[in-house]
Amino acid sequence: MLYCGNPKAQYLSHKEEINAAILRVLDKGRYILGEEVGAFEEEFGRYIGVAHGIGVGSGTEALHLALKTCGVGPGDEVITVSHTAVATVAAIELAGATPVFVDIEAAYFTLAPEALEAVISPRTKAIIPVHIYGQPADLHQIMSIAQKNNLRVIEDCAQAHGSHYNGKKVGAFGDMSCFSFYPTKNLGAVGDGGMVLTNDLELATKARLLREYGWSDRYVSTVNGWNSRLDEIQAAILRLKLCTLDDDNLKRASIADLYYSELQNTSLVLPPVRNNASHAYHLYVVRSKKRDRLKQFLAENGVGAMIHYPVPVHLQPAYAANIYHSFPETEQAAKEILSLPMYPELAETDVLQVVKLITKFEREQA
Repeated sequence: MLYCGNPKAQYLSHKEEINAAILRVLDKGRYILGEEVGAFEEEFGRYIGVAHGIGVGSGTEALHLALKTCGVGPGDEVITVSHTAVATVAAIELAGATPVFVDIEAAYFTLAPEALEAVISPRTKAIIPVHIYGQPADLHQIMSIAQKNNLRVIEDCAQAHGSHYNGKKVGAFGDMSCFSFYPTKNLGAVGDGGMVLTNDLELATKARLLREYGWSDRYVSTVNGWNSRLDEIQAAILRLKLCTLDDDNLKRASIADLYYSELQNTSLVLPPVRNNASHAYHLYVVRSKKRDRLKQFLAENGVGAMIHYPVPVHLQPAYAANIYHSFPETEQAAKEILSLPMYPELAETDVLQVVKLITKFEREQA
């Protein structure tokens, strides 16, 4: 079965180096917030183009930490999209704030800047644009609106390691940015992990305090914090995989190019790339009016296409009772989107097999 992501294939492509990195950490005897984490924080920050990195336990915790570092708490509102992994919204609620949703741009699936002004209130504290699937959000407009209204911007880059916007990598625009290193990500660990980035030394210092009980000295808490620490084994693995991230993203782009060329004459709506931006192709997401039938047909023929995400957050049971707005572009997208297999180790023959199956489906449905 072909799947959208294949973390085992990624492990096998770096097996000797990963095993050696794990043994190196085990031999050192320090397993939490040691030399490997410190080095990875510096190296990943330099890769993105940001001064300070703070390694944490997951992408969700990165968002939570960034929100608390920016002073977001009970009574505050944070604007984001409903078309996202629920982690984005869970982090807002972990901070004690209220999520306020806006609709997406139909073409790019990212936050629609023109919807922001209508929902900004005296309680609004921050905006979280999500660079979903590896597609950069319209940061120029979002940053302009945020600055005009004195709002923090926290970029959710969980799916966009290496994406560019106007000549800079995403993650280098907001007050803070947050990354996930979940195993299926473009830069993936072999467990959970995350990072917060910022160019602001004051914010970085506060974030480092918050991630470990508020300790200024060991066992002495100067502020109320909690435990969210990146472990040494994950950091060591991420350091070596960072060296091949750009190459892996080029492989993803080549797979995307093959999909574009082979599927252009089908009824599928293929993902456009924003002007002056590059797509990291964490996922290759198409739209189809016959999505559910296509997904079933592919599954019956050994292709595990997936839906990211089948139910918008504002319609999920945990949130629906408190949200009374509809978001037509978000809701329409959820009915049509389908993620095709996409990972660096995916063979060209497998991509062509997916294409062949889609073409066969369309022919039979005509």
